[in-house]
Amino acid sequence: EEDGMARYRSPLVSRYASAEMAYNFSERKKFGTWRRLWLYLAEAEKSLGLLITDEQIREMEANLDNIDFKMAAEEEKKLRHDVMAHVHTFAHCCPKAAAIIHLGATSCYVGDNTDLIVLRDGFNLLLPKLARVISRLANFAEKYADMPALGFTHYQPAQLTTVGKRCCLWIQDLCMDLQNLERARDDLRFRGVKGTTGTQASFLQLFEGDHSKVEELDRLVTAKAGFKRAYMVTGQTYSRKVDIGVLAVLASLGASIHKICTDIRLLANLKEIEEPFEKDQIGSSAMPYKRNPMRSERCCSLARHLMTLVMDPLQTAAVQWFERTLDDSANRRVCLAEAFLTADIILSTLQNVSEGLVVYPKVIERRIHQELPFMATENIIMAMVKAGGNRQDCHEKIRVLSQQAAAVVKQEGGDNDFIARVRADPYFSPIHKQLDSLLDPSSFTGRAPQQVAKFLKEEVQPALIPYQSEMGGKIELAL
Repeated sequence: EEDGMARYRSPLVSRYASAEMAYNFSERKKFGTWRRLWLYLAEAEKSLGLLITDEQIREMEANLDNIDFKMAAEEEKKLRHDVMAHVHTFAHCCPKAAAIIHLGATSCYVGDNTDLIVLRDGFNLLLPKLARVISRLANFAEKYADMPALGFTHYQPAQLTTVGKRCCLWIQDLCMDLQNLERARDDLRFRGVKGTTGTQASFLQLFEGDHSKVEELDRLVTAKAGFKRAYMVTGQTYSRKVDIGVLAVLASLGASIHKICTDIRLLANLKEIEEPFEKDQIGSSAMPYKRNPMRSERCCSLARHLMTLVMDPLQTAAVQWFERTLDDSANRRVCLAEAFLTADIILSTLQNVSEGLVVYPKVIERRIHQELPFMATENIIMAMVKAGGNRQDCHEKIRVLSQQAAAVVKQEGGDNDFIARVRADPYFSPIHKQLDSLLDPSSFTGRAPQQVAKFLKEEVQPALIPYQSEMGGKIELAL
């Protein structure tokens, strides 16, 4: 343990990420997958007539997970080649199969195909987490669908919306991300069995010029690995453009979450909505009263890192010369894992936030009442005209009274007393009795509640159906 404290460890793993995602990018998963790929290749080659015995296959099957990492490290030091080090280590515990392990393959057969499996599995870990966040926010949106709140454009007071409708803006972005992640996962193909420069020459030689057997080998191994399709053409590697597509959708998710958590941080300052705060949590070492939106801040902090990571595969794809260069390798070790680990963390954190958002209705109401009088002027003019008044005279009266009220707010720091001034002015006596109904906040929220109900029912619920079992049963929105 002491030694562990003397070495840098990525906080993405030591501090944040889930055990499942950390395992997905672990050495154990990687090298265990290499061995499975060698087994798939041998099984497929045997079924197509190459001289490989049942005994050799059984021996490989029996040794998929007993990896001697110490031996592999020593071999790699000696050979300066990670794949050959693991071929030797596998062969050591499979003496009968030693001669046919990696037969006809190049390093990228295990390296690239494993990466594609890991990327696919990474998406499969993220998707239910994202669905869960959407589901929690949908419950929140439904609960507060009708609660009027002050809208903001330019972060200046604007027309009213509802607490639930604003939450639907967040949900819609996340639904786009859900769709993007599903599409990116489903678009992934396998590299398959392609040989050193992607021409399958070694396999054509193994099968003595039989093209159909080489194609069938590619198809069999692809299916064994759980992929529907392989890339039809590759160099030594699958096109590094694939990695751009993967990290682009994760960067886009990062942007959505950054926006949502920034909104929550702004609302926390307004005291309208807060993220959950534990009973014994300390907000500040110096200021005991503080309740900081630290989880939302963590999401923003890590989302910023996630958004920048897409630059790596963009640059890598741009500089791959001809059939491949090795300057992709070290970079991909870092950026692919970090993107998934980071996305994993921010989704878990956002789930925690979305399950415990605290709403302060009285604060929300008070803010509306500070701004609503000015917004109600149009309604007041209409009501006066209906009662026989002149629109131009009425407009001028309101202009004067609202300027006076604005001065009280801005110059004296007082509350908006515009309505009190209207009540005190005999000119407006024909509509004094109507003032309360003219100022009912729910008459200013338009179709917000109906939009929430329709959106949750027609867009959100169908998107969540594939994830019901992973979210603990049916997602019930009582619409």
